[in-house]
Amino acid sequence: MNSRQREFLRKAAHDLEPMVRLGKDGFTDNQAQSILEVIESRELIKVKILQNSKEEKAEVAKKIEEKTGCEVVGIIGKTIILYKPNTEKPKISLEVDAIK
Repeated sequence: MNSRQREFLRKAAHDLEPMVRLGKDGFTDNQAQSILEVIESRELIKVKILQNSKEEKAEVAKKIEEKTGCEVVGIIGKTIILYKPNTEKPKISLEVDAIK
């Protein structure tokens, strides 16, 4: 993914509300499953790390990438923007692929 595609996705995610929230338990397998279920239909989501979480945001972002196969588009404050193209019913991925 190039910088123009990342910029497009960050702009598209601006008005989105966080779909998954990570609390004091940190990132768990259940939350990985929740992320996969939500991102399957939306392609682009936000994950909010709550204040009572003990994990660092960069560490959480890396774990999410490893467990879910999603790509981290950006980290803004304690919010992680994730993207994973849907091959069956593409929405945003068609526009992302058109950007070179």
